[in-house]
Amino acid sequence: MISVAIDRIRPRHAHLPGLVWTLVRTDFKTRYHGTLGGFVWALLKPLSMFVVLLAVFSYVFAGEPQYRLDLIIGLFLYEFFQDATKTGLLSLRAKAYLITKACFPSWIVVLTSASNAIITLAVFSIVLMGFLTISGRPPSPGMIALYAIYQLHLVVIVAGFSLAASVLFMRYRDLNQVWEVVSHAGFFIAPIIYPLGILPERLHAYLFLWPPTPVIVFSRSVLVDGQVPSALAHALLSLEAAAVFGAGALVYRVYAPRVAEYL
Repeated sequence: MISVAIDRIRPRHAHLPGLVWTLVRTDFKTRYHGTLGGFVWALLKPLSMFVVLLAVFSYVFAGEPQYRLDLIIGLFLYEFFQDATKTGLLSLRAKAYLITKACFPSWIVVLTSASNAIITLAVFSIVLMGFLTISGRPPSPGMIALYAIYQLHLVVIVAGFSLAASVLFMRYRDLNQVWEVVSHAGFFIAPIIYPLGILPERLHAYLFLWPPTPVIVFSRSVLVDGQVPSALAHALLSLEAAAVFGAGALVYRVYAPRVAEYL
Protein backbone atom coordinates (compact mmCIF):
# COMPACT_ATOMS: atom_id res chain seq x y z
CA MET A 1 0.00 0.00 0.00
CA ILE A 2 2.82 2.39 0.89
CA SER A 3 4.72 1.53 -2.28
CA VAL A 4 1.64 2.37 -4.32
CA ALA A 5 1.44 5.73 -2.59
CA ILE A 6 5.10 6.41 -3.38
CA ASP A 7 4.51 5.63 -7.04
CA ARG A 8 1.62 8.06 -7.13
CA ILE A 9 3.67 10.82 -5.53
CA ARG A 10 6.77 10.33 -7.68
CA PRO A 11 5.99 12.82 -10.51
CA ARG A 12 7.77 16.11 -9.81
CA HIS A 13 4.94 18.28 -11.03
CA ALA A 14 2.05 16.25 -9.61
CA HIS A 15 -1.12 18.08 -8.76
CA LEU A 16 -0.97 19.19 -5.10
CA PRO A 17 -4.56 18.26 -4.16
CA GLY A 18 -3.86 14.77 -5.47
CA LEU A 19 -0.74 14.54 -3.32
CA VAL A 20 -2.62 15.68 -0.24
CA TRP A 21 -5.44 13.19 -0.85
CA THR A 22 -2.96 10.34 -1.39
CA LEU A 23 -1.06 11.09 1.84
CA VAL A 24 -4.22 11.51 3.91
CA ARG A 25 -5.74 8.30 2.56
CA THR A 26 -2.49 6.39 3.06
CA ASP A 27 -2.13 7.58 6.67
CA PHE A 28 -5.73 6.65 7.37
CA LYS A 29 -5.43 3.18 5.83
CA THR A 30 -2.08 2.52 7.52
CA ARG A 31 -3.46 3.41 10.94
CA TYR A 32 -6.30 0.89 10.70
CA HIS A 33 -4.64 -1.66 8.41
CA GLY A 34 -5.08 -5.20 9.68
CA THR A 35 -7.84 -4.39 12.16
CA LEU A 36 -11.19 -6.15 11.92
CA GLY A 37 -13.17 -2.95 12.29
CA GLY A 38 -11.09 -0.96 9.82
CA PHE A 39 -12.20 2.65 9.42
CA VAL A 40 -15.11 2.00 11.83
CA TRP A 41 -12.62 2.53 14.67
CA ALA A 42 -12.23 6.13 13.50
CA LEU A 43 -15.91 6.59 14.34
CA LEU A 44 -16.03 4.43 17.45
CA LYS A 45 -13.10 6.02 19.28
CA PRO A 46 -14.52 9.55 19.72
CA LEU A 47 -18.05 8.20 20.14
CA SER A 48 -17.07 5.71 22.86
CA MET A 49 -14.90 8.27 24.64
CA PHE A 50 -17.73 10.78 24.62
CA VAL A 51 -20.20 8.23 26.02
CA VAL A 52 -17.79 7.05 28.73
CA LEU A 53 -16.84 10.56 29.81
CA LEU A 54 -20.46 11.66 29.76
CA ALA A 55 -21.50 8.70 31.91
CA VAL A 56 -18.68 9.20 34.41
CA PHE A 57 -19.02 12.96 34.70
CA SER A 58 -22.82 12.75 34.85
CA TYR A 59 -22.39 10.65 37.99
CA VAL A 60 -19.54 12.66 39.52
CA PHE A 61 -20.97 16.08 38.65
CA ALA A 62 -24.67 15.22 38.72
CA GLY A 63 -25.59 18.63 40.10
CA GLU A 64 -23.44 20.60 37.61
CA PRO A 65 -24.39 19.60 34.05
CA GLN A 66 -22.71 22.67 32.54
CA TYR A 67 -19.37 21.84 34.15
CA ARG A 68 -19.70 18.31 32.79
CA LEU A 69 -20.00 19.59 29.22
CA ASP A 70 -17.25 22.16 29.74
CA LEU A 71 -14.93 19.41 30.93
CA ILE A 72 -15.69 17.08 28.01
CA ILE A 73 -15.18 19.84 25.43
CA GLY A 74 -11.93 20.92 27.04
CA LEU A 75 -10.58 17.36 27.23
CA PHE A 76 -11.36 16.54 23.62
CA LEU A 77 -10.00 19.76 22.16
CA TYR A 78 -6.81 19.52 24.16
CA GLU A 79 -6.37 15.87 23.22
CA PHE A 80 -6.60 16.92 19.58
CA PHE A 81 -3.96 19.60 20.18
CA GLN A 82 -1.61 17.14 21.89
CA ASP A 83 -2.10 14.36 19.34
CA ALA A 84 -1.80 16.60 16.28
CA THR A 85 1.27 18.51 17.46
CA LYS A 86 3.02 15.30 18.50
CA THR A 87 2.38 13.75 15.08
CA GLY A 88 3.44 16.94 13.33
CA LEU A 89 6.69 17.11 15.27
CA LEU A 90 7.61 13.57 14.19
CA SER A 91 6.16 13.80 10.68
CA LEU A 92 9.33 14.33 8.63
CA ARG A 93 11.23 11.65 10.53
CA ALA A 94 8.35 9.20 10.20
CA LYS A 95 8.00 9.83 6.46
CA ALA A 96 11.72 9.89 5.65
CA TYR A 97 11.21 7.00 3.20
CA LEU A 98 8.86 9.19 1.14
CA ILE A 99 11.06 12.27 1.20
CA THR A 100 14.09 10.37 -0.05
CA LYS A 101 12.26 8.39 -2.75
CA ALA A 102 9.79 10.88 -4.18
CA CYS A 103 9.92 14.42 -5.57
CA PHE A 104 7.37 16.64 -3.88
CA PRO A 105 7.37 19.51 -1.34
CA SER A 106 8.12 18.05 2.10
CA TRP A 107 5.81 20.54 3.81
CA ILE A 108 2.87 18.54 2.44
CA VAL A 109 3.94 15.64 4.68
CA VAL A 110 3.91 17.97 7.69
CA LEU A 111 0.54 19.55 6.98
CA THR A 112 -1.21 16.24 6.26
CA SER A 113 0.21 14.54 9.37
CA ALA A 114 -2.71 15.80 11.47
CA SER A 115 -5.36 14.27 9.18
CA ASN A 116 -6.27 11.38 11.50
CA ALA A 117 -6.55 13.73 14.48
CA ILE A 118 -8.74 16.08 12.43
CA ILE A 119 -11.05 13.20 11.48
CA THR A 120 -11.40 12.27 15.16
CA LEU A 121 -12.12 15.90 16.06
CA ALA A 122 -14.76 16.12 13.32
CA VAL A 123 -16.51 12.97 14.55
CA PHE A 124 -16.44 14.25 18.13
CA SER A 125 -17.93 17.56 17.00
CA ILE A 126 -20.78 15.79 15.22
CA VAL A 127 -21.45 13.65 18.29
CA LEU A 128 -21.37 16.75 20.51
CA MET A 129 -23.86 18.60 18.30
CA GLY A 130 -26.13 15.57 18.31
CA PHE A 131 -26.02 15.31 22.09
CA LEU A 132 -26.77 19.02 22.56
CA THR A 133 -29.72 18.72 20.19
CA ILE A 134 -31.11 15.62 21.91
CA SER A 135 -30.69 17.19 25.34
CA GLY A 136 -32.88 20.12 24.33
CA ARG A 137 -30.22 22.80 23.85
CA PRO A 138 -29.45 22.68 20.11
CA PRO A 139 -26.89 25.26 18.99
CA SER A 140 -28.01 27.67 16.28
CA PRO A 141 -26.42 27.53 12.82
CA GLY A 142 -24.49 30.69 13.71
CA MET A 143 -23.07 29.10 16.86
CA ILE A 144 -22.09 25.96 14.94
CA ALA A 145 -20.35 28.12 12.33
CA LEU A 146 -18.41 29.96 15.02
CA TYR A 147 -17.42 26.67 16.63
CA ALA A 148 -16.16 25.43 13.24
CA ILE A 149 -14.17 28.65 12.79
CA TYR A 150 -12.53 28.16 16.19
CA GLN A 151 -11.50 24.64 15.25
CA LEU A 152 -10.09 25.95 11.97
CA HIS A 153 -7.98 28.39 13.98
CA LEU A 154 -6.76 25.50 16.13
CA VAL A 155 -5.81 23.52 13.01
CA VAL A 156 -3.87 26.53 11.70
CA ILE A 157 -2.05 26.81 15.03
CA VAL A 158 -1.18 23.10 14.93
CA ALA A 159 0.05 23.48 11.35
CA GLY A 160 2.32 26.38 12.29
CA PHE A 161 3.77 24.49 15.23
CA SER A 162 4.25 21.35 13.14
CA LEU A 163 6.11 23.20 10.39
CA ALA A 164 8.63 24.59 12.85
CA ALA A 165 8.92 21.57 15.16
CA SER A 166 9.26 19.01 12.34
CA VAL A 167 12.43 20.59 10.92
CA LEU A 168 13.89 21.49 14.32
CA PHE A 169 13.37 17.92 15.55
CA MET A 170 15.50 16.59 12.71
CA ARG A 171 18.45 18.43 14.27
CA TYR A 172 17.51 18.59 17.95
CA ARG A 173 16.10 15.20 18.93
CA ASP A 174 15.52 16.28 22.54
CA LEU A 175 12.68 18.44 21.25
CA ASN A 176 10.38 15.41 21.40
CA GLN A 177 10.83 15.03 25.17
CA VAL A 178 10.74 18.78 25.74
CA TRP A 179 7.41 19.09 23.96
CA GLU A 180 5.93 16.22 25.96
CA VAL A 181 6.76 18.09 29.18
CA VAL A 182 5.44 21.40 27.81
CA SER A 183 2.19 19.93 26.47
CA HIS A 184 1.48 18.08 29.72
CA ALA A 185 2.15 21.24 31.71
CA GLY A 186 -0.06 23.13 29.28
CA PHE A 187 -2.98 20.90 30.23
CA PHE A 188 -3.06 22.72 33.56
CA ILE A 189 -2.47 26.12 32.01
CA ALA A 190 -5.54 25.82 29.80
CA PRO A 191 -8.82 26.08 31.76
CA ILE A 192 -9.87 22.47 31.21
CA ILE A 193 -10.49 21.08 34.69
CA TYR A 194 -11.16 24.45 36.28
CA PRO A 195 -13.33 27.43 35.23
CA LEU A 196 -11.42 30.46 34.02
CA GLY A 197 -13.41 32.66 36.37
CA ILE A 198 -11.74 31.32 39.51
CA LEU A 199 -8.49 33.04 38.55
CA PRO A 200 -7.89 36.80 38.90
CA GLU A 201 -8.84 38.62 35.72
CA ARG A 202 -5.34 40.09 35.44
CA LEU A 203 -4.03 36.56 34.74
CA HIS A 204 -6.46 35.77 31.94
CA ALA A 205 -4.38 37.51 29.26
CA TYR A 206 -1.38 35.33 30.10
CA LEU A 207 -3.45 32.14 29.90
CA PHE A 208 -4.77 33.19 26.50
CA LEU A 209 -1.21 33.26 25.18
CA TRP A 210 -1.30 29.46 25.37
CA PRO A 211 -2.97 28.74 21.98
CA PRO A 212 -5.52 26.07 23.06
CA THR A 213 -6.96 28.35 25.75
CA PRO A 214 -8.97 30.78 23.59
CA VAL A 215 -10.25 27.97 21.36
CA ILE A 216 -11.49 25.98 24.38
CA VAL A 217 -13.02 29.01 26.10
CA PHE A 218 -14.73 30.33 22.95
CA SER A 219 -16.05 26.87 21.99
CA ARG A 220 -17.62 26.47 25.41
CA SER A 221 -19.01 29.97 25.25
CA VAL A 222 -20.96 29.48 22.02
CA LEU A 223 -22.07 25.88 22.54
CA VAL A 224 -22.74 25.68 26.28
CA ASP A 225 -23.33 29.28 27.39
CA GLY A 226 -24.89 30.52 24.16
CA GLN A 227 -22.74 33.66 24.27
CA VAL A 228 -20.64 35.07 21.44
CA PRO A 229 -17.18 36.41 22.37
CA SER A 230 -16.42 40.02 21.48
CA ALA A 231 -15.08 41.14 18.12
CA LEU A 232 -11.80 42.04 19.84
CA ALA A 233 -11.51 38.51 21.25
CA HIS A 234 -12.05 37.05 17.79
CA ALA A 235 -9.48 39.41 16.30
CA LEU A 236 -6.89 38.44 18.93
CA LEU A 237 -7.51 34.73 18.26
CA SER A 238 -6.99 35.27 14.53
CA LEU A 239 -3.85 37.28 15.25
CA GLU A 240 -2.48 34.55 17.49
CA ALA A 241 -3.20 31.84 14.91
CA ALA A 242 -1.60 33.92 12.15
CA ALA A 243 1.46 34.65 14.31
CA VAL A 244 1.99 30.97 15.16
CA PHE A 245 1.56 29.87 11.56
CA GLY A 246 3.76 32.67 10.23
CA ALA A 247 6.54 31.92 12.71
CA GLY A 248 6.31 28.20 11.94
CA ALA A 249 6.44 28.79 8.19
CA LEU A 250 9.49 31.05 8.63
CA VAL A 251 11.37 28.49 10.73
CA TYR A 252 10.48 25.79 8.22
CA ARG A 253 11.74 27.88 5.32
CA VAL A 254 15.07 28.46 7.05
CA TYR A 255 15.74 24.87 8.15
CA ALA A 256 13.96 22.76 5.51
CA PRO A 257 16.76 22.89 2.91
CA ARG A 258 19.04 21.04 5.37
CA VAL A 259 16.57 18.37 6.43
CA ALA A 260 18.13 15.78 4.09
CA GLU A 261 21.39 16.04 6.04
CA TYR A 262 19.73 14.66 9.17
CA LEU A 263 17.66 11.86 7.63
